[in-house]
Amino acid sequence: MRVLVTGSSGQIGTNLALRLLRDGHHVFGVDKRLNTWTDDFRYLLQDLSGHYPSFPGGIGGVEYPEVDLVVHLAAHAKVHQLVRQPHRALENAIMTFNVLEFCRQQGVPIVFSSSREVYGDVHRFAEEEAKETSADFAYTESTYSASKIAGEALIYSYARCYGLNYLVFRFSNVYGRFDNDLARMVRVIPLFIHTMQRDEPITVFGPEKTLDFTYIDDCVDGITRGVEALGEGRVVNETINLAYGQGNTLVRVAELIGAELGTDPKITLAPSLLGEVTHYVADLTKARELLGYEPRVPVDEGIARAVGWFREHRAAHPEDASALPADTLFPQDLDVGWKTAAPVQPAS
Repeated sequence: MRVLVTGSSGQIGTNLALRLLRDGHHVFGVDKRLNTWTDDFRYLLQDLSGHYPSFPGGIGGVEYPEVDLVVHLAAHAKVHQLVRQPHRALENAIMTFNVLEFCRQQGVPIVFSSSREVYGDVHRFAEEEAKETSADFAYTESTYSASKIAGEALIYSYARCYGLNYLVFRFSNVYGRFDNDLARMVRVIPLFIHTMQRDEPITVFGPEKTLDFTYIDDCVDGITRGVEALGEGRVVNETINLAYGQGNTLVRVAELIGAELGTDPKITLAPSLLGEVTHYVADLTKARELLGYEPRVPVDEGIARAVGWFREHRAAHPEDASALPADTLFPQDLDVGWKTAAPVQPAS
């Protein structure tokens, strides 16, 4: 199968492209930045967030090779950044629109990367699992989650209006290989590893926060199963959670990282930040039933793998071991604010 992957220089995009290649598929990537991890597949440097006119052979007047399916991963994916810079949420929606127009004109199906953020937060504390059908968009937590909700709405509308086949995957805290580009994208696990390696204190925003951490190989296995099922027409027009299916606190994750590094983590506890989801455990029923998906890497094993990979990469790039800017370590100093305990009631 010929697969176009947008966001092909990111963590998920790179791992997915390499997996698809190993499985015998042809991969073409699109990203606005260079891929610093591999040169094993062709890709085009292009920012997909422009207001482009319709163009049948590609996006923005750029010709793409013929493809059978698109995996759309490209997005601004840092929640706090989109809270501070809400125009990036609009850019996420524009990217999705541009890719959907390409898919519509080419008559090819799309796999869309959504997020557990669409489930909201405060009103779900009593629930153990988030069902695929239970997303309540009235409880949007952030401009980032709003951008994913908007993307899903566009996907569903194109399916109804134009017969476009799709799969929507809702990811949850993906971590692991190719995930330590802290100058560009700060994620909590590589941030904790980096900081603890320097024997510096870490801040856990939300000691009660319970999230479903997904090792990259499990995530990519689920996407690959979806690509093949959608491409063959076996599974179409479904919205599916991809995660591990078990909740863990950030404090436990920090302790596991400390154990792997042989250090006692210096943890400062602080309230969750505005826009954050603080409780989520995925319901994997549909992923198992439709795709035969079965995650294999629990968080303790995944953290060991992530720390091992991080150490190997850092040994090859010691220049990256320097201290991070203060706003990376202490985002509470910025105009993000704390999360309030009381839920905001939706308009009736």
